[in-house]
Amino acid sequence: MRRNRMWTLFAVLAVGGLILAGTSSAQVKKGKSRPAATKYLMRGIMQPNCKGLGDLLKDSGPADDKAWDTAACHAACLSEMSHLLMDDGRCPDAVWAEAAKTTLREGAAETLAACEKKDLAAANAAFKKATAACAACHKAHKK
Repeated sequence: MRRNRMWTLFAVLAVGGLILAGTSSAQVKKGKSRPAATKYLMRGIMQPNCKGLGDLLKDSGPADDKAWDTAACHAACLSEMSHLLMDDGRCPDAVWAEAAKTTLREGAAETLAACEKKDLAAANAAFKKATAACAACHKAHKK
């Protein structure tokens, strides 16, 4: 009798886990009510701003005030992405939450502050922190 209860409990937990896993997968791919798929947010906002910022921070950094302002713009967009990735039920788990709410948000804010001060070393260090969020989340979620 006790063994049957354990198997029943195991079966219930397994089915519940599968249901939650299916829900998580759907949330990673798209929000609950907004039409943009997560992959489009990544391709349309995250990637171009990340690449643009990375290119500007290479070598001797932004050449003039306008270039520093563009770098700040890219960092601000990355910061906003940290909020979008948590909105509309997109967040499936603690890995995603840590990457978006903490690593990306803090790294992007620090990058923005460094760009506003035109501090290339600080901007590069902060940008490296921000991109660590990408690596952590992709390791757990991107197939």
